[in-house]
Amino acid sequence: MSLHSTAANLVSLAEGAEHGGNHESLQPWMTGGGALLVLLLLLWITTRFNRDR
Repeated sequence: MSLHSTAANLVSLAEGAEHGGNHESLQPWMTGGGALLVLLLLLWITTRFNRDR
């Protein structure tokens, strides 16, 4: 892959981002809430395994 073709691919990728880049079905509060729930679940699991401290 040459430098020119790589640059052309990056330019075409960047041009697609000017339309927002978000899919209509992705809602920021839903994504953030889901991530928060996953992190809280991982925190709970981690604290269950560290009962000896």
